[in-house]
Amino acid sequence: MSKRLRSSDVCADCSGPDPSWASVNRGTFICDECCSVHRSLGRHISQVRHLKHTPWPPTLLQMVETLYNNGANSIWEHSLLDPASIMSGRRKANPQDKVHPNKAEFIRAKYQMLAFVHRLPCRDDDSVTAKDLSKQLHSSVRTGNLETCLRLLSLGAQANFFHPEKGSTPLHVASKAGQILQAELLAVYGADPGTQDSSGKTPVDYARQGGHHELAERLVEIQYELTDRLAFYLCGRKPDHKNGQHFIIPQMADSSLDVSELAKAAKKKLQSLSNHLFEELAMDVYDEVDRRETDAVWLATQNHSTLVTETTVVPFLPVNPEYSSTRNQGRQKLARFNAHEFATLVIDILSDAKRRQQSSPLSRSKDNVELILRTVSNQHSTESQDNDQPDYDSVASDEDTDMETRASKANRQKSLDSDLSDGPVTVQEFMEVKSALVASEAKIQQLMKLLGNDAN
Repeated sequence: MSKRLRSSDVCADCSGPDPSWASVNRGTFICDECCSVHRSLGRHISQVRHLKHTPWPPTLLQMVETLYNNGANSIWEHSLLDPASIMSGRRKANPQDKVHPNKAEFIRAKYQMLAFVHRLPCRDDDSVTAKDLSKQLHSSVRTGNLETCLRLLSLGAQANFFHPEKGSTPLHVASKAGQILQAELLAVYGADPGTQDSSGKTPVDYARQGGHHELAERLVEIQYELTDRLAFYLCGRKPDHKNGQHFIIPQMADSSLDVSELAKAAKKKLQSLSNHLFEELAMDVYDEVDRRETDAVWLATQNHSTLVTETTVVPFLPVNPEYSSTRNQGRQKLARFNAHEFATLVIDILSDAKRRQQSSPLSRSKDNVELILRTVSNQHSTESQDNDQPDYDSVASDEDTDMETRASKANRQKSLDSDLSDGPVTVQEFMEVKSALVASEAKIQQLMKLLGNDAN
């Protein structure tokens, strides 16, 4: 489903006419030039979709349209609406501004730094403020006022907040009230449809109980959003959740690369990852799928315009400062996988996700496979807070392919030589095994060809 654009629609960032992209988590429509900046920020800042050339769940698109039409942009530009801001020289970008640096600097200030968002009065205990905001969100989602809930989320309310007195989350409340657009907004900000309330019921249970069948079906789709997106990327189909089919595992046309000992080793390494590390890897692969698909739409819709330049290319996943440096580097190395290598990794992820779910029935316990039970749309609220590694401080690029550090090479050798029955390995080690596998198989194929020529 695509949006029917109105002539009155303008870009939220520069007021240019006929915006063709949407920032889903910001509830705004944006033009091609501004979208090029949004893409470089990363999905943790802005999740972009083309309004016509990207498939949309109907209610997700309706949610974004509702926010845009009801002035969601004023949340992100609150202080710019004050006449005093004009006197101080602060202004938003306009269509005539250059993408770099003018529009880029404004967009980064607006969404990355949240420079224009209304700030609450300072309090000694910020956690108390966040709790108060989350309680307000818990009450507000029973209504259809989306912009109020977006404002609360922008100020720090938590979509997965568990109300201690009510014994439920905002998504439970929205589902019970049949507020499907509120459910979409909460899901974008990380709400988990599989969370149990104090009576053991999930939002899906409440939607079904209240006769909100469309909402219940959509919540199930959100539960499997990650694996559905990966399957659709490979074969253009999604599972039939209504009939109990929750996974599609495509088969490679040429499976010769998957019979070697190294291939088996890579799969065993993947299987040995803890649920937490496996989820991180799966989310990173999801983000890389989104980057590749958005790149394809971007290039197809630009028609070789001046926008297709080095300054608008997103060659690998942008840095997320909430991740460790090791994870950021691993995420960026995903861009180096060719189509066959990446497809193999995606299939491995899908296969192991299914295996983990089947071996750990959906009890919705804390130790269950969280990957299957929560959306990956918003990573502000799903990040691990337990890593103590420094923020990423150097950008991986094709230029550093042959400049790996000795430590990296040592880790690669360790990952290849270690006993497969050892404890969980890091995502970085798994990625290195996959890279080594591809290189080794290429050499084997060359040797086989040489041997065949010699025999002749």
